[in-house]
Amino acid sequence: MAMSDQPWRHPRPAPELSETRSRIATSPALSWLYAWWPALVWAAVIFSMSTDIFSAEHTASMFDPIVRWLHPSVTAYGLDLVNHAMRKMAHFSEYFVFGLFLYRGMRKGRSGWRWTWGLSAWFVAAVYASLDEVHQAFVASRTASPYDSLLDSIGALFAVIVIWIYFNFPKRPQPSPQVSPAIPE
Repeated sequence: MAMSDQPWRHPRPAPELSETRSRIATSPALSWLYAWWPALVWAAVIFSMSTDIFSAEHTASMFDPIVRWLHPSVTAYGLDLVNHAMRKMAHFSEYFVFGLFLYRGMRKGRSGWRWTWGLSAWFVAAVYASLDEVHQAFVASRTASPYDSLLDSIGALFAVIVIWIYFNFPKRPQPSPQVSPAIPE
């Protein structure tokens, strides 16, 4: 039996990923889920933070001991101020992250920047922020505030602006390492 009769002896090299990617059938539902799962999980986190567990009384019980340990002479007014500031920073930052995840979902694996993706991500975040405040209106220990919804929307807008800056400002080229000529001895 000749070697040419045995194709397994000289197999073709394994294909590169770029060669096979176009031939792999991916489910539209699976690709959609891959693009959107971070935003969906984060929306659930935001929803859970709108419950009684994260009311002002509960967050104060978490922050007060830490603030008193850092600054033992803090007054009750100071504790209330710190709690209020932490809660507002949480509003901004959780929707900043949500804006990033929404933009990722809008892109669906494509590359680059598009205004439609950015504005859509911001719009979805703003609508979700409004619905989140409506949800808080039905929680006894929470209060709904249009200012919180505005702060949430601003956090998502900042995320979109950061993404725009990332894609639209050229990156500085890295200097190539200088190779010094060999010095003859």
